[in-house]
Amino acid sequence: MKNQIRIRNYSIKLLALSSFLFIVSCDDFVAVDRPNSQLTTDAVFENATTATAAMVDVYAQMRENGLLTGKSFGISCLLGTYADELVSYENGAYTTADFYNNSLLASDAFVSLLWNSSYNQIYAANAIFEGVGNSASLAPSDKNQLQGEALFARAITHFYLVNLFGDVPYVSTTDYVYNRTVPRMAIEVVYKNIISDLETAITLLPSDYSKADRTRPNKATAQALLARVYLYHGDFAEAANMASAVLNDTSLYIWDGNLDSVFLKESTSTIWQLASGSEGANTDEGSAFIFFSGPPELVALSDNFVSQFETNDLRKSHWIKTVTEGGGLWYHPYKYKQDIASGSSLEYSIIFRLAEQYLIRSEARARQGDMIGAKEDLNKIRHTAGLPNTDATTQTTLLEAILQERKVELFTEYGHRFFDLKRFGKLDAVLGTKPGWNATDQLWPLPQSELLVNPFLKPQNTGY
Repeated sequence: MKNQIRIRNYSIKLLALSSFLFIVSCDDFVAVDRPNSQLTTDAVFENATTATAAMVDVYAQMRENGLLTGKSFGISCLLGTYADELVSYENGAYTTADFYNNSLLASDAFVSLLWNSSYNQIYAANAIFEGVGNSASLAPSDKNQLQGEALFARAITHFYLVNLFGDVPYVSTTDYVYNRTVPRMAIEVVYKNIISDLETAITLLPSDYSKADRTRPNKATAQALLARVYLYHGDFAEAANMASAVLNDTSLYIWDGNLDSVFLKESTSTIWQLASGSEGANTDEGSAFIFFSGPPELVALSDNFVSQFETNDLRKSHWIKTVTEGGGLWYHPYKYKQDIASGSSLEYSIIFRLAEQYLIRSEARARQGDMIGAKEDLNKIRHTAGLPNTDATTQTTLLEAILQERKVELFTEYGHRFFDLKRFGKLDAVLGTKPGWNATDQLWPLPQSELLVNPFLKPQNTGY
């Protein structure tokens, strides 16, 4: 089994490196000519089947190479090690070591890979948006669906980029002349564009899912992201209202009180998930996080992180697995329980789920002084974990309780912990004990290769 894990992890690193070399071999996306692909063919957008296939391919690229990939170079793993969730047991290039040691350089291959893959996915979304808009044969319902999905894909990718890199280009066109010299934009401008795209997407996307497996976004998916965006942006009333719009849709979303079924692909609390690459395949998160003997070859949960769970918290026993060997003891995330293929796929990578919406609304209400409503939402999460009502009595203690609940509910899911510490102004206080941590590490470096190709991206982030 240990040899199987070693082969799997090697394959992950090889895929990351080969993907990186493929992408950077043809210059920076923001500065590259229009790629020679099916997305440049007008015929693609004259047929709903081929146009939909182009959109589905964007999600496949997100799953395989983007920020949301469950592989070791996605942000679930990298930001878990960068913050205080995961310990890296790797060394050398093309590993999680530099993230765990907070010793990133502008030449880091994974940073370049994620930057380039993100802007390539944004380009593809823009090509779909434009191609569908120019189509003379697509039905209006298909046009709305596809353009809404394209705007959603563009918005979510920019959302993660701005939170990782700070000022970034917001690319909303396939015009390569403009893209070759696109400048960084202020964070506020990027957020304004994200909000605008999501507001439009909400008007275009249908309430029902176009696929029963919830792998293509619907209206509530865009609302769920917008609720998060509003929260991060400090628009607390809007965040609470948008989260409520999702939570009130009880015809689609039913709270799942069974911790062992929350991450199954049929979970009724799932809002949007990325399908596995083939029938029978399960999540890359399971492959990346699960191990059977120690020491781990990739990452494990930090002992200190595991110790932060309250006594009798069912999430610790259901979502964390203990591995012992030769007197050693390690922990790994066990939200996804399949690390290999099965007869049919059992788990997909869940990007949005109801629990986050309750926590968004709880925090938004607390920041507006609605203590009763905030506690009600927080206790919904706590009761499912087998815990009593929160004992917070002031706004300050309640916000601390919400931060703690987000920590133990959303761990190793797409960087929530790191982004929460940043939002709450606690990065230095919590991560300052890590050997390589500096205050400037709140942002990643822009890839040096991109600065050389497009000088309009300068200046580099402070500290790099």
